[in-house]
Amino acid sequence: MEQAEGTEKKKKSATVMLIAAIAVLTLVGGGGGWVIGSMLAPKIQAVEEANKAAEAEKAAKAGGHGESKPEEGLPHVATEANGIVQLEPITTNLAYPSENWIRLEVALMFNGATDVKIAEDVHQDILAYLRTVSLQQIEGPRGFQYLKDDIQERVDLRSEGRVSKVMFRTFVIE
Repeated sequence: MEQAEGTEKKKKSATVMLIAAIAVLTLVGGGGGWVIGSMLAPKIQAVEEANKAAEAEKAAKAGGHGESKPEEGLPHVATEANGIVQLEPITTNLAYPSENWIRLEVALMFNGATDVKIAEDVHQDILAYLRTVSLQQIEGPRGFQYLKDDIQERVDLRSEGRVSKVMFRTFVIE
């Protein structure tokens, strides 16, 4: 009988010690997070203020009218002087598994003057290609590199060498 009471007291003592240890670790973690957060918060505010100032300066240079919207259905010319055309975002499902979706934003760097017709053809070609790709083909860094190489090759063929580089802006798989 005494052994049962002794074992039960040890179990209760161990449980109390475990709860106390968890409470102490929680307090230490919370305190550490608060300290790190208070150290980073001023830096974040400074960056946000710098961004606001840069946007205000940019709007003032543009005459206060803001950025112009691209015409519906046509790609947006990012910087005409550099010959770069940003294509509309491409969103489609993959070939396998068809439940997975891919969103891709690319920009094309032209050799010389930009050509909206070629950019639109390239956009449609990339869309058609992405519908044939499986998730296994583009997994990992090597798969992404193969995807980039395949898209660059298709763009070279479609544009007949007028596009020198395909620049990936975003790449998301859901």
